[in-house]
Amino acid sequence: MTLILIAMILALLIPIYEAWQDDDIWQKMLAFASIATKTSIMILMVSVLRDDWMIGVVGVIILSVGNAGLMLLAHVIKRVNNPNLRGWGEG
Repeated sequence: MTLILIAMILALLIPIYEAWQDDDIWQKMLAFASIATKTSIMILMVSVLRDDWMIGVVGVIILSVGNAGLMLLAHVIKRVNNPNLRGWGEG
C-alpha cells in the first residue's frame, strides 16, 4: 500500500509541473482540478490505512466540493476576461 501511495505522489508531480510551466489560465485550472482530485484520493487512501473515518470525511468533502468551487472560479474568470459577455448587473 505504501508503494501505491508513493506512486500517487509521483503522479501528482505531473500536473504541478504543468501548472508551473504553462501560462494559459485554463490549463492551470485543469491542472489544479487534477491536483485536488489526486490529493483527495490520497487522503481517502491514508484514512483507510489508518482506519480513521474522520480523515475520510475530509477527503470526501474535498472530492465533492473542491472542484465545484474551482469551476465557479473558472466561470468568474471567463466573464472578467471576455469583453463580449455582459456583467452581472448590466441589462
